[in-house]
Amino acid sequence: MDTLDVSRWQFGITTVYHFILVPLTIGLAPMIAIMQTMWVVTKKDHWYRLTKFFGKLFLINFALGVATGIVQEFQFGMNWSEYSRFVGDVFGAPLALEGLVAFFMESVFIGLWIFGWGRLPKLVHLACIWLVAIGVNASAFFIIAANSFMQHPVGATYNPETGRAELTSIWELLTNNTALAAFPHAVAGAFLTAATFVAGISGWWMVRNMRRAKQAEAAEAERLESDARTMYRPATRFALLVMIVAGIGIIYTGDVQGKLMFQQQPMKMASAESLCDTEMDPDFSILTIGTHNNCDSVTHVLKVPFVLPWLAEGKFTGVELQGVNQLQEQAEQDFGPGNYRPNLFVTYWSFRAMIGLAAGSAALALAGLWVTRKGRVPDQKWFGVLSLVAIPTPFMANSAGWIFTEMGRQPWVVHPNPTGVDMIRLTVDQGVSDHASATVWASLITFTLLYGALGVVWFKLIVRYAKEGPLEHDMHPPGDADHDEPEDPDKPKQLSFAY
Repeated sequence: MDTLDVSRWQFGITTVYHFILVPLTIGLAPMIAIMQTMWVVTKKDHWYRLTKFFGKLFLINFALGVATGIVQEFQFGMNWSEYSRFVGDVFGAPLALEGLVAFFMESVFIGLWIFGWGRLPKLVHLACIWLVAIGVNASAFFIIAANSFMQHPVGATYNPETGRAELTSIWELLTNNTALAAFPHAVAGAFLTAATFVAGISGWWMVRNMRRAKQAEAAEAERLESDARTMYRPATRFALLVMIVAGIGIIYTGDVQGKLMFQQQPMKMASAESLCDTEMDPDFSILTIGTHNNCDSVTHVLKVPFVLPWLAEGKFTGVELQGVNQLQEQAEQDFGPGNYRPNLFVTYWSFRAMIGLAAGSAALALAGLWVTRKGRVPDQKWFGVLSLVAIPTPFMANSAGWIFTEMGRQPWVVHPNPTGVDMIRLTVDQGVSDHASATVWASLITFTLLYGALGVVWFKLIVRYAKEGPLEHDMHPPGDADHDEPEDPDKPKQLSFAY
């Protein structure tokens, strides 16, 4: 492989590693904030225990997310210096806002939240986790705004003297309709991921406690069943409701985003369907056979009518959609000779993986709402198994969605805006740095092994503390007068902000 191929592999591998962690951080922070709010409002200890329990898992994920995310921005200067030179004036603005505003906010207040238990006033401490939740979602917005410029460049002009894109309106950049469609879709996917994570772990603990209670002695059985009923069932029900809302949000925002893509990047959407030639009211393909290479070997086996016209224009009939071959001919006329098709196999199947893998969360949501209806506390082993099996599905669905978004844009790293400035466009091979391939191979191997090791650490820590469950010393909140230890008269007096 040449420098371009190795650089693409490195960016793709590190991005997929990093993006496994991102949706959980974005979605779990607000859910923990809601749990803590429930504790503050209701004063029920089980919400405190849940806040501490899932807060610990959140911190593990957040720390490793930061560690893996730092490398992402370095690569723009290392492996994609020509891209940075071309769009740095524009691309750098939302990245700077992400670092100076969002990341600064979440980093400061997460520290206050971690060390503020029992030291900050209750409402101030609660405000800290809400500001963390706002910060992580603001961070997501600025990153998506930067990425959306690559999908649909706006708010900039081309300077022929410098050969660079120059920012003309930060407002247009941040209100790019592509960003305004992609952000809620990404956030809905993040909430689905976090809610499945919470429901999966809580559901497993609920079933486990109920089954263990049947074999335990009376006092222990009462404790186990009480935890299942008063702590894990409310957590599961809360997460299941978030999953339903997030699922509806994903469907709606995905429809909006899809219609924009048909307008802005018709080649991506034709490739997602492996629609080789222009058709009137083509059927939506569920299953194909073949390698899809340049439409030379693809057979649509299972198809559904009316779906694709609706996805494109919101109509069931009367819609003509351009095919890959015709769009390739048009691109050659507009931009000169070259292959303007993305990898059809990856684009087609990543689009279906994105949709299909979300079925794991849907199955857990429907089953969970059924087995916990009318105050029931389930002990069925199958539900405990389903709870665990469903957890990874939204993680993989989110990754498949980003693979589709980025791979479907190829060969463009800055896709031409059909109605924008003509010269703000850049292909991937034009954006790569002029390095020897051996140099990039060295960093690719290093980062892949390092990220692989961090991935193992992340997984083991999450599993370890999820299996450990809420700790005994988290039974009661700090400053609870009914459970405080007797004061030691010989202990030096200290100023305290405990509540």
